Amino acid sequence: MSAPAVSGSPESERPVPRRPHAAGGLGDRLFRYQLTATGVTVLAIMAAVGVFLLIRAAQALRTGGFSFLTTAVWQPDVHHFGIAAVLTGTLLIAAVAVTLSVPLAVGTALFISDVAPRRLRRTLVTLVDLMAAVPSVVYGLWGLFFLQQHVIGLSRWLSDWFGWIPFLTVDGAKPGEPLASESVYTASTFVAGLVVALMVAPIQCSVMREVFAQAPAGEREGAYALGATRWGMIRAVVLPYGVGGVIGGTMLGLGRALGETIAVYLIISPVFAIQPHILQTGSNSVSSLIALHYGDASPFGMSALMAAGLALFLLTLAVNFTASSIVARSRSGAQSEA
Repeated sequence: MSAPAVSGSPESERPVPRRPHAAGGLGDRLFRYQLTATGVTVLAIMAAVGVFLLIRAAQALRTGGFSFLTTAVWQPDVHHFGIAAVLTGTLLIAAVAVTLSVPLAVGTALFISDVAPRRLRRTLVTLVDLMAAVPSVVYGLWGLFFLQQHVIGLSRWLSDWFGWIPFLTVDGAKPGEPLASESVYTASTFVAGLVVALMVAPIQCSVMREVFAQAPAGEREGAYALGATRWGMIRAVVLPYGVGGVIGGTMLGLGRALGETIAVYLIISPVFAIQPHILQTGSNSVSSLIALHYGDASPFGMSALMAAGLALFLLTLAVNFTASSIVARSRSGAQSEA
């Protein structure tokens, strides 16, 4: 224990801070109980989903064992199945989507929060929110019938000039021949990832915009007072403050991209082989696998589909928990230090 302060010393004249605490009224207690019950309910629902998938997938997991993660073929009726191909396709589509959507979301969020005039800002916020509300089937149909034919030229150019990069190689492509078939570039991971990127970018932008807008005004003004330009202020104040929002929005979009079903199902040409070439025809994903085989699956095949859903469920949880731990360590939400 510390020694008592001597009367008249500076230590004795220092006021002792008191820890504030809320009054223990009935309303406060009810509100606290309600929040606790809500949190417990969310965790219980998540656990119930995991337990349900585990119980339904137990038969397939016992039969497949560890080979369930390493087998690319999907033939559950003959007990030869695995998610190596569809899991690889899921990760590649999500990686393409996040790679394309994050710069677009960050740029849009910064423009809305720090560059756009106030009147235009409200319109842009409304448009971004409306884009996030568009059903995925609409994005899928738009990507299938409109976007894909306009992206073939970009895919061909990337393959011709950067085909020496392994994941940009296209088997059957003929560089320098303008009359070569374009079918090798359709229904690819790149097209599906581009459509998913346009779907998740509004969600990411909304999260990032809210965080950027909360950057301390005192630090913004201090940067301007020191002679910083607008970009200098954004680089020195807004972006460091909003790192947590950028990571959180990115991971939220990644979780959406991993589980996207209808848009990917409409665009890709399913293949059950590990296909790392993102510009080449043929891809797959866990969610589209479930949508494709759910209607005609046998009891054992349904158990195998549940096992694939369980793997996707665990992967999404891992992504979200990682994002939460990173955001919790960031400075976003802190008060101004000015």
